Amino acid sequence: MRAYDESYLNDAMDTLGEMLDYAIIDCGYGADEFFGWFTSSGIAEQFEKGNPKFVAGMSGVELAREVIFRTTGRREVRPATQPLDRSPEYWTGWILAYYQWCRALRFADIADGGLPPSAVLSRYILHEADITKFVETADRALASRRKHPTPLASIRRNRGMTQQELSDAAGVSLRMIQLYEQRQNDLSKASVSVVLALAHVLGCKPEDLLKS
Repeated sequence: MRAYDESYLNDAMDTLGEMLDYAIIDCGYGADEFFGWFTSSGIAEQFEKGNPKFVAGMSGVELAREVIFRTTGRREVRPATQPLDRSPEYWTGWILAYYQWCRALRFADIADGGLPPSAVLSRYILHEADITKFVETADRALASRRKHPTPLASIRRNRGMTQQELSDAAGVSLRMIQLYEQRQNDLSKASVSVVLALAHVLGCKPEDLLKS
């Protein structure tokens, strides 16, 4: 069941688009790092529940600043630029808001399942296609990951941890965990300290993470 009425959807999509545009372009944060802050700050959960304050009551810049403050304790004051054309970063937030609403998924599950902002950015070519094209592509991507998860992803999910939580606890960057789970980087070639740190947090043997 969708958390909020479709009449709020355009505002929600615009807000998330502006949020990522400001955080990435104006403030220089990494797309996946900032999105991890968004999902761990509690704000994503309010968005998912359709809380009007976050869905339609704040601008994207205000939302980004609130995420940054809740995560770092710092007040972000850098001004927002006003680009003539919508950026790929804006489209990424815009389409993620639509997909979350359409499928009633958690933002963290979308990112953990194989569609963090960096992966969505790589599909920017779809911005000219009908919005349903992205939905179909996203559905396939998430389904593929559910069928063929890496040992790291399987064990993490069984422990009820998000990628961000594992990153924070193990001291391994969120981006590296995503690359290992997406099979873009080979965990067996990582340093021993990284494998040991992940295994310690997950409560498993290091070799359990390296099985094919």
